[in-house]
Order: sequence, then structure tokens, then C-alpha cells
Amino acid sequence: MAATRNSSMAVTYLKALREAQRKALQDDPAVYIYGQDVAGFGGAFKATEGLSDEFPGRVTDSPISEDAMIGSAIGAAIEGMRPIIEMQFADFSSIAFNQIVNQAGTHYWRTGVPCPITVRLPSGGNEGSGPFHSQCLESIYAHFPGLIVLTPATVEDAYTMMLDAVAIDDPVIFCEHKFLYYHLKAESLPTKNLPIGMARIARPGRHATIVAYSAMVHEALKAAQDLAASGWEIEVVDLRSIKPIDTDTVLASVARTGRLLCVSEGFPFGGVAAEVISRVVSEGFHLLDAPPQRLNSKDTPIPYHPNLWKSHRPTWQGIADATRALLAQ
Repeated sequence: MAATRNSSMAVTYLKALREAQRKALQDDPAVYIYGQDVAGFGGAFKATEGLSDEFPGRVTDSPISEDAMIGSAIGAAIEGMRPIIEMQFADFSSIAFNQIVNQAGTHYWRTGVPCPITVRLPSGGNEGSGPFHSQCLESIYAHFPGLIVLTPATVEDAYTMMLDAVAIDDPVIFCEHKFLYYHLKAESLPTKNLPIGMARIARPGRHATIVAYSAMVHEALKAAQDLAASGWEIEVVDLRSIKPIDTDTVLASVARTGRLLCVSEGFPFGGVAAEVISRVVSEGFHLLDAPPQRLNSKDTPIPYHPNLWKSHRPTWQGIADATRALLAQ
């Protein structure tokens, strides 16, 4: 059946997530899926569509209580289960903040008993979503010890990193970008993967490095393609994993290019871009030929109007302009 799915049509980012969950359910009877409307309705974005029919009793709807969803998952994980919890939107996970950071994140360190839960966060914005359904919370969760934070930017990573997340004995915050659900397609599901914690070079270059993750990888690649018309060879690094973060790959790239621009859809204060720049400055200052720069969403709540939203988040045009300014230094 899997081979038929792979070859019959293109695989979207969303379908890759669904297929990874299907495989996790098939391979391990300890895996189950829990969340609001994940059973009959198939989830807010249809990431679990059809799975409740294939796995009766293992894909179940929860009450509208994120706190209870995560609390029950922690208890089940302690007893040997491997829950996958779907938040309808990443923003709503704040209701379960105490359970995630103070309970799941610390449990192994307090007791020696693993807490293997995977919390799926549909992250980032799209037109008309507004301030309550569009936030990127990876920086917040990466602040706390004990949590793994993943940000897949490709169909291939959506599939393999979801399977890796379920297999990890630590609690995993899985930030899947809503804008990528239908915008990304691959010919088939992957047969190999990069390890968790390893970044990838999405585009090689020699004049400047752009570090990005999640949907911003694709904006950075468009910017690099635009700059190529002017003769600039821009290297794009896809972090893939926020915690652990692959500082070595970033430093190696900066060693080749001498310039660094970090791009994130998250808010600027205390974000992933700031962390990357801090690490490069402290560990690789001698590699830099110009001050490193960052480009984030605006430091305001996310607007509803499509035109305001497009000006609020980084775009490939803005990334290209910021890179040109960096190259001019």
C-alpha cells in the first residue's frame, strides 16, 4: 500500500506528515494520536484523515483542553506509551505551557523515567489567520532544557523527522509550518534521512550565508536565486532542528563566505536568529568580514489583512535586499 501511495501522485508536506503518523502507528502499538477533532474529522488541517478508521481506538478526539491533552499524554508516556498530540494551532499550546516545560521537559531529570511525547504544532502564518493562529513558538520552547524542537522545511524532513520524533525518548516539539502543507510537493516519500540535530546546505555558495529554517528556507532560496542573476553565490543553510542546533555547519558555512544573515519568521527579541548570531560571534568572530545581520517578522502582533501579513513577515524580496546590504559592507 505504501508503495502505491508513493508512486501514484505527488506527496505534499501534509501528506508526508500523515504517512509518517500512519507508519508510526503500524510499527509500534504503543503509539497513539490524541487531539481535538483528530478522529472522524481528520484534524484541523486533515493531517490525521482516515487514520482513525485504520487504527480504531488509537486515534481519538480530546476535550477542548490543551492542558488536559498534554497532562494525559505525559502520564501515558511514563507508563510506556508514545503519544502524538496534535494542537490545532501552535498558539494554543500556550494553554499547556506548564505541562510541557515544567512537567514533560523536566520529568527524566527528576525521575530517570523517559517521557516520549511528540507535540505537533501547526506553526506560522498564512493570509487572514491573524494574531491567534499564526505564531512561531520554537524559540520559546527551545529555551527550556529537556525539550527537542524540530522545524522541518521539506516534504522529506516532514516525513523522516516525524518518525524520528516519535522514536526519541525525550519530549519533542514538532513545528510544522501551515503554509507548507500544500505548497510543497515531492515525487515520493524518502528512503533515507539526515540525523536529528544536523543542518543541511540547501544551496551552496561563497559570497554570503543565509541561515533559515521552516518556511523561511524557501524564501531564502528564492532570494538566493534572484541574487544569482547579479553574480552573487549565496549559501543557504537549513537548520532543520532548533534544539539541538547544528552550530558546526553554520560556522563552516560562514568560514567559506565571511558574511551571515539569519532569517526567522519568529519575533525578533530573543529568537532563533539572535541565538545563531550569538554563537557565531562568540565562536567564529574571526571568520566574519562584516557584522552579522538578522531579519525577523515585525515586533507586533500578527495582522489579519493579507497585505499587512505579507509586509509583517520576511519575504524573499526583503531577504534579497538585506543580503545586498550585507554584501555591500
